[in-house]
Amino acid sequence: MMRVLVPARLRKAVRTWFDSRYISIRDHRQDIRDALWEVQTLRREMATLQSEVERLRKARPPAAAPRPDGAEKAKLDDTHRLAQETAKALDGVLQNEILVWQAIDELRADRRGSSEEQPCA
Repeated sequence: MMRVLVPARLRKAVRTWFDSRYISIRDHRQDIRDALWEVQTLRREMATLQSEVERLRKARPPAAAPRPDGAEKAKLDDTHRLAQETAKALDGVLQNEILVWQAIDELRADRRGSSEEQPCA
């Protein structure tokens, strides 16, 4: 890496521009906490809905199982597909969260290891 003398005003302007374009680690952590809270809330809601479904299944008489017509079957299939897609999306969110935290840990380790060599701009 080549070092060049840069006027303080230009260096400050560039740093201000970068700071305005990128989110701080603290804000990023808060966003991740908010997303995790959302996921946990959705998980609790899903558990509540599943218990409600089980309760309703047990309350239904076993002999009264009507065959759904074409429109109702299509609606049920669409609902099942959306539930599957939602589960996959939530799984992806959790996996991405793990990757983000791993990246943050790597950045922390890199920052501790290279605290002596700071670039000038």
